[in-house]
Amino acid sequence: MVLNNPLHSVHTEYPRYNENEGTQQQPVGNESEEIGKSWNLTATDRISLDNLSIKAPGRAASSGEQMSSASFPMSRKRLSALTVSKRWKKVSHQLHTRKLLFEKRKRISDFALAVGMLGIIIMIIENELASAGVYTKSSLYSFSLKAVISFTTMILLVSVMIYHSFEVQIFLIQNCVNDWRIAMTWQRIIQMSFELLICAIHPIPGEPYFFWKTNHTIDVTLGLPMLFRFYLIGRAMHLHNKLFTDTTSRSIGAFNNIAFDTRFIFKTLMAIYPGTVLLVVVGSLWIVASWTMRQCERYYDEEYNNLLNTMWLIMITFLTIGYGDMFPKTYCGRSISVATGFMGAGCTALLVAVILKKMELTQAEKRVHDLMRDTQFTKELKNAAANVLRESWLIYKYTKLVKRVNPGRVRNHQRKFLQAIHSMQNAKMKHRNLMDDLHVRNNPYNNMDDQNAANKITSEIYTRQNILEERLSSLENKLVVLQETLATLPEEISRHLTMTQLNNSSRNPGHTLFS
Repeated sequence: MVLNNPLHSVHTEYPRYNENEGTQQQPVGNESEEIGKSWNLTATDRISLDNLSIKAPGRAASSGEQMSSASFPMSRKRLSALTVSKRWKKVSHQLHTRKLLFEKRKRISDFALAVGMLGIIIMIIENELASAGVYTKSSLYSFSLKAVISFTTMILLVSVMIYHSFEVQIFLIQNCVNDWRIAMTWQRIIQMSFELLICAIHPIPGEPYFFWKTNHTIDVTLGLPMLFRFYLIGRAMHLHNKLFTDTTSRSIGAFNNIAFDTRFIFKTLMAIYPGTVLLVVVGSLWIVASWTMRQCERYYDEEYNNLLNTMWLIMITFLTIGYGDMFPKTYCGRSISVATGFMGAGCTALLVAVILKKMELTQAEKRVHDLMRDTQFTKELKNAAANVLRESWLIYKYTKLVKRVNPGRVRNHQRKFLQAIHSMQNAKMKHRNLMDDLHVRNNPYNNMDDQNAANKITSEIYTRQNILEERLSSLENKLVVLQETLATLPEEISRHLTMTQLNNSSRNPGHTLFS
């Protein structure tokens, strides 16, 4: 069997000994140089290989060329160290490459966001100037602005493709694969195609129109979908967030199977800054929906030319009030109204949750509040007990220690005595309820999930206990059988010896007789 090991090659081929002369034979050709090239060794390491000599078994080299027996183990350790060093260099190179790809991906995402927002701003300016009558759609100014929008759209498409190429390279490095086609899953392909489709929609240069109840320009149909480019803001927030850029946070998330995506970043922001995030989201949706409603309805009703009117319509629709003084008349406007109603319901639920979270007591505040309640209920209980004792004494005094009993005063103190007993019972009940609440709150198994987990563990322990009892009973049965077998063992041995002696006596009768 031939071992595929460089050290084995050195031991068997370099250097060789002449059996007749007992001296070393030099290798044919520049063999050490070839070995050094195959192992990617430096010049110093090749010199070490040239000086490497190994004693043949049963032979002795000359005193000048002889090396100690420790030369080969030292060279072997050095080769192992070189191999480990080479691997560490490769790993460090991959980590450095991944870090550079992270930076490049962040920069190309920022560039794509800037180009996308520039295209949206130019589109809004072009529509507003044309609606204000500064120029017509057939003028050179409109054509120039639309040409700039087309140019920014082309740059945006190229940026999105470069971004996804960086994504694929990062995937290859993280999973230690070389073929880029492994990273091209159906999910990634659909995502890339959908992003390119969204970013490719823009108003084309020219003056195209279509008729839908009135004469509409196609710029509205192609301009409004450009607002979907706002998804680039979420991507930029994701890549610039400290949780994503911190290596420690990403390592902890990887150990706990947590994906640091845009949804997770939004959840963390809602947990840290709920009011600010909700205000920004609601304000942005309000402005964008108002402008899109204005663009959809301005060609049908002149009342929508004023942006404040559309903002009023969006706000009463967002709050699900609907006074009825204004309503959309086109299918585009109605679709925006329906979407605004759904967004209003969702944002209202989020607002209620944020307010409840803000009004909820913290753990320290809860502890202080519970201590105050405990002190208050304890005082009420002591006061009620003191009132009971006082009224008992007064009843005894005015019935036993006076010469003339006043029935009205006695009934009054009896009435107060019953009220004191009732107050003491209420104080005891309040204190007991407080203790129960504290016990439930401090109990680690107060949650349903924890209780289910505890029940599952208990049932598993019970099952294992039953299995262990069955095995112990089986072991006891086997021990009983073994004990019975051992009890019959002397009889079996004596019977076997008797049978052996009888057989021997039958075979040698003279020997038995002589004996």
